[in-house]
Amino acid sequence: MFKSFENIQKLFENNGGVFRTTPAKLSEKLKGIKALLFDWDGVFHSGSKSENQISSFSEADSMGINMLRFAYYLRIQEIPYSAIVTGENNPTAQFFAQREHFDAIFSGAKDKRVVLEKICSQNNLKPEEILFVFDDILDLIVAKKVGVRMMIHRKAGVLLNHYAQKHQIFDYKTANEGNRHAIREACELSLGLLNQFDKVIEERMNFSETYQTYISLRNQKKVSLEESAKN
Repeated sequence: MFKSFENIQKLFENNGGVFRTTPAKLSEKLKGIKALLFDWDGVFHSGSKSENQISSFSEADSMGINMLRFAYYLRIQEIPYSAIVTGENNPTAQFFAQREHFDAIFSGAKDKRVVLEKICSQNNLKPEEILFVFDDILDLIVAKKVGVRMMIHRKAGVLLNHYAQKHQIFDYKTANEGNRHAIREACELSLGLLNQFDKVIEERMNFSETYQTYISLRNQKKVSLEESAKN
Protein backbone atom coordinates (compact mmCIF):
# COMPACT_ATOMS: atom_id res chain seq x y z
CA MET A 1 0.00 0.00 0.00
CA PHE A 2 1.06 3.63 -0.34
CA LYS A 3 3.57 4.65 2.30
CA SER A 4 2.25 8.15 2.91
CA PHE A 5 -0.35 10.74 2.04
CA GLU A 6 2.43 12.62 0.27
CA ASN A 7 2.88 9.73 -2.15
CA ILE A 8 -0.83 9.71 -2.95
CA GLN A 9 -0.85 13.48 -3.37
CA LYS A 10 2.09 13.32 -5.76
CA LEU A 11 0.45 10.61 -7.88
CA PHE A 12 -2.82 12.49 -8.25
CA GLU A 13 -1.28 15.94 -8.71
CA ASN A 14 1.08 14.57 -11.36
CA ASN A 15 -2.03 13.31 -13.12
CA GLY A 16 -3.53 16.82 -13.01
CA GLY A 17 -5.72 16.66 -9.92
CA VAL A 18 -6.03 19.63 -7.54
CA PHE A 19 -6.18 19.36 -3.74
CA ARG A 20 -7.87 22.22 -1.87
CA THR A 21 -7.77 20.19 1.35
CA THR A 22 -4.61 18.41 2.42
CA PRO A 23 -4.67 14.63 1.93
CA ALA A 24 -4.22 14.07 5.67
CA LYS A 25 -7.24 16.24 6.53
CA LEU A 26 -9.26 14.80 3.66
CA SER A 27 -8.53 11.31 4.97
CA GLU A 28 -10.01 12.26 8.34
CA LYS A 29 -13.09 13.73 6.68
CA LEU A 30 -13.56 10.58 4.60
CA LYS A 31 -13.54 8.45 7.74
CA GLY A 32 -16.73 10.17 8.90
CA ILE A 33 -18.69 9.60 5.69
CA LYS A 34 -21.91 7.56 5.82
CA ALA A 35 -23.54 8.55 2.51
CA LEU A 36 -22.55 9.05 -1.13
CA LEU A 37 -24.35 11.60 -3.30
CA PHE A 38 -23.75 12.08 -7.03
CA ASP A 39 -24.86 14.66 -9.54
CA TRP A 40 -25.49 13.09 -12.96
CA ASP A 41 -24.97 15.37 -15.97
CA GLY A 42 -21.34 16.34 -16.37
CA VAL A 43 -20.33 13.84 -13.70
CA PHE A 44 -21.19 10.45 -15.18
CA HIS A 45 -20.80 11.75 -18.74
CA SER A 46 -19.87 14.87 -20.68
CA GLY A 47 -23.23 16.56 -20.10
CA SER A 48 -24.43 16.02 -23.67
CA LYS A 49 -27.85 14.42 -24.17
CA SER A 50 -30.34 13.73 -26.93
CA GLU A 51 -33.83 15.25 -27.05
CA ASN A 52 -35.25 12.21 -25.22
CA GLN A 53 -32.80 12.80 -22.34
CA ILE A 54 -30.74 9.68 -23.07
CA SER A 55 -27.20 10.01 -21.72
CA SER A 56 -24.50 7.50 -20.80
CA PHE A 57 -22.31 6.18 -18.01
CA SER A 58 -19.00 4.38 -17.66
CA GLU A 59 -18.43 0.87 -16.37
CA ALA A 60 -15.11 2.09 -14.98
CA ASP A 61 -17.03 4.61 -12.87
CA SER A 62 -19.52 1.93 -11.86
CA MET A 63 -16.72 -0.28 -10.58
CA GLY A 64 -15.16 2.61 -8.70
CA ILE A 65 -18.42 3.43 -6.94
CA ASN A 66 -19.02 -0.20 -6.06
CA MET A 67 -15.54 -0.54 -4.59
CA LEU A 68 -16.03 2.63 -2.54
CA ARG A 69 -19.36 1.37 -1.21
CA PHE A 70 -17.67 -1.93 -0.36
CA ALA A 71 -14.85 -0.09 1.43
CA TYR A 72 -17.36 1.71 3.64
CA TYR A 73 -19.17 -1.56 4.25
CA LEU A 74 -15.88 -2.94 5.58
CA ARG A 75 -15.38 0.16 7.74
CA ILE A 76 -18.84 0.69 9.22
CA GLN A 77 -20.43 -2.73 8.66
CA GLU A 78 -23.23 -1.29 6.57
CA ILE A 79 -23.59 -0.10 3.01
CA PRO A 80 -23.51 3.69 2.83
CA TYR A 81 -26.67 5.44 1.68
CA SER A 82 -26.15 6.15 -2.03
CA ALA A 83 -28.16 8.50 -4.23
CA ILE A 84 -28.17 10.50 -7.44
CA VAL A 85 -29.53 14.05 -7.60
CA THR A 86 -30.24 15.61 -10.98
CA GLY A 87 -31.98 18.73 -12.15
CA GLU A 88 -33.61 16.88 -15.04
CA ASN A 89 -35.52 13.67 -15.65
CA ASN A 90 -32.76 11.29 -16.76
CA PRO A 91 -33.90 7.79 -17.81
CA THR A 92 -30.30 6.59 -18.02
CA ALA A 93 -29.63 7.79 -14.48
CA GLN A 94 -32.70 5.90 -13.28
CA PHE A 95 -31.50 2.76 -15.05
CA PHE A 96 -28.05 3.10 -13.48
CA ALA A 97 -29.44 3.69 -9.99
CA GLN A 98 -31.65 0.63 -10.31
CA ARG A 99 -28.92 -1.57 -11.74
CA GLU A 100 -26.44 -0.57 -9.05
CA HIS A 101 -29.06 -0.78 -6.28
CA PHE A 102 -28.75 2.79 -5.06
CA ASP A 103 -31.10 3.97 -2.34
CA ALA A 104 -32.65 6.82 -4.30
CA ILE A 105 -32.57 9.06 -7.33
CA PHE A 106 -33.93 12.61 -7.05
CA SER A 107 -35.06 14.02 -10.40
CA GLY A 108 -36.09 17.56 -11.29
CA ALA A 109 -34.14 19.03 -8.39
CA LYS A 110 -33.82 22.72 -9.23
CA ASP A 111 -32.83 23.64 -5.66
CA LYS A 112 -30.64 20.79 -4.47
CA ARG A 113 -30.70 22.05 -0.88
CA VAL A 114 -34.19 20.56 -0.67
CA VAL A 115 -32.78 17.15 -1.57
CA LEU A 116 -29.95 17.46 0.93
CA GLU A 117 -32.37 18.33 3.72
CA LYS A 118 -34.64 15.43 2.78
CA ILE A 119 -31.79 12.93 2.68
CA CYS A 120 -30.57 14.04 6.09
CA SER A 121 -33.98 14.09 7.76
CA GLN A 122 -35.12 10.74 6.36
CA ASN A 123 -31.89 8.88 7.05
CA ASN A 124 -30.70 10.41 10.32
CA LEU A 125 -27.66 11.89 8.60
CA LYS A 126 -25.73 15.09 9.10
CA PRO A 127 -24.49 17.06 6.06
CA GLU A 128 -20.89 16.50 7.15
CA GLU A 129 -21.46 12.73 6.82
CA ILE A 130 -22.12 13.04 3.07
CA LEU A 131 -19.62 12.81 0.21
CA PHE A 132 -20.81 14.75 -2.84
CA VAL A 133 -19.48 14.37 -6.40
CA PHE A 134 -20.49 17.37 -8.54
CA ASP A 135 -19.50 19.58 -11.43
CA ASP A 136 -21.50 22.77 -11.93
CA ILE A 137 -23.14 25.91 -10.57
CA LEU A 138 -26.38 24.30 -9.36
CA ASP A 139 -24.34 21.97 -7.15
CA LEU A 140 -22.28 24.57 -5.30
CA ILE A 141 -24.82 25.30 -2.56
CA VAL A 142 -24.82 21.63 -1.56
CA ALA A 143 -21.05 21.34 -1.89
CA LYS A 144 -20.69 24.17 0.64
CA LYS A 145 -22.63 22.18 3.24
CA VAL A 146 -21.42 18.57 3.00
CA GLY A 147 -18.44 16.79 4.51
CA VAL A 148 -16.42 15.79 1.43
CA ARG A 149 -16.61 17.61 -1.91
CA MET A 150 -15.22 16.00 -5.08
CA MET A 151 -15.51 18.38 -8.02
CA ILE A 152 -15.39 17.00 -11.56
CA HIS A 153 -13.09 19.03 -13.79
CA ARG A 154 -14.33 20.76 -16.92
CA LYS A 155 -11.69 22.51 -18.99
CA ALA A 156 -14.25 24.94 -20.41
CA GLY A 157 -15.24 26.15 -16.93
CA VAL A 158 -12.19 28.32 -16.44
CA LEU A 159 -13.79 30.92 -14.18
CA LEU A 160 -15.95 28.37 -12.36
CA ASN A 161 -12.88 26.31 -11.54
CA HIS A 162 -11.19 29.45 -10.23
CA TYR A 163 -14.29 30.46 -8.23
CA ALA A 164 -14.63 27.05 -6.60
CA GLN A 165 -10.97 26.99 -5.65
CA LYS A 166 -10.94 30.58 -4.37
CA HIS A 167 -14.01 29.96 -2.20
CA GLN A 168 -12.82 26.52 -1.04
CA ILE A 169 -15.90 24.72 -2.40
CA PHE A 170 -14.07 21.50 -3.20
CA ASP A 171 -11.65 19.27 -1.35
CA TYR A 172 -10.35 17.72 -4.54
CA LYS A 173 -10.90 18.54 -8.22
CA THR A 174 -10.33 15.71 -10.65
CA ALA A 175 -7.88 15.79 -13.52
CA ASN A 176 -10.37 14.02 -15.75
CA GLU A 177 -13.69 15.29 -17.06
CA GLY A 178 -17.03 13.53 -16.73
CA ASN A 179 -16.66 11.65 -19.99
CA ARG A 180 -13.17 10.44 -19.03
CA HIS A 181 -13.98 8.34 -15.94
CA ALA A 182 -13.59 11.16 -13.41
CA ILE A 183 -15.75 9.34 -10.86
CA ARG A 184 -13.30 6.45 -10.94
CA GLU A 185 -10.52 8.91 -10.16
CA ALA A 186 -12.42 10.36 -7.19
CA CYS A 187 -13.25 6.89 -5.88
CA GLU A 188 -9.68 5.62 -6.18
CA LEU A 189 -8.43 8.70 -4.33
CA SER A 190 -10.95 8.07 -1.56
CA LEU A 191 -9.95 4.42 -1.32
CA GLY A 192 -6.29 5.36 -1.12
CA LEU A 193 -6.82 7.97 1.58
CA LEU A 194 -8.92 5.49 3.56
CA ASN A 195 -6.05 2.99 3.25
CA GLN A 196 -8.52 0.52 1.75
CA PHE A 197 -7.45 0.28 -1.89
CA ASP A 198 -5.45 -2.96 -1.73
CA LYS A 199 -7.98 -4.56 0.60
CA VAL A 200 -11.04 -4.00 -1.58
CA ILE A 201 -9.23 -4.97 -4.77
CA GLU A 202 -8.04 -8.26 -3.29
CA GLU A 203 -11.44 -9.07 -1.78
CA ARG A 204 -13.20 -8.36 -5.08
CA MET A 205 -10.58 -10.10 -7.21
CA ASN A 206 -10.92 -13.28 -5.14
CA PHE A 207 -14.71 -12.93 -4.81
CA SER A 208 -14.24 -13.48 -1.09
CA GLU A 209 -16.98 -14.50 1.31
CA THR A 210 -16.95 -10.98 2.69
CA TYR A 211 -17.51 -9.50 -0.75
CA GLN A 212 -20.23 -12.04 -1.49
CA THR A 213 -22.04 -11.02 1.69
CA TYR A 214 -21.72 -7.36 0.75
CA ILE A 215 -22.97 -7.78 -2.81
CA SER A 216 -25.90 -9.91 -1.63
CA LEU A 217 -26.93 -7.16 0.79
CA ARG A 218 -26.39 -4.47 -1.83
CA ASN A 219 -28.53 -6.28 -4.37
CA GLN A 220 -31.45 -6.39 -1.96
CA LYS A 221 -31.72 -2.60 -2.06
CA LYS A 222 -34.59 -1.09 -4.06
CA VAL A 223 -34.11 2.38 -5.45
CA SER A 224 -36.64 5.06 -4.56
CA LEU A 225 -37.54 7.26 -7.54
CA GLU A 226 -38.08 10.71 -6.07
CA GLU A 227 -39.57 13.64 -7.97
CA SER A 228 -40.89 15.65 -5.04
CA ALA A 229 -37.85 17.93 -5.15
CA LYS A 230 -39.25 19.79 -8.17
CA ASN A 231 -39.94 23.43 -7.49
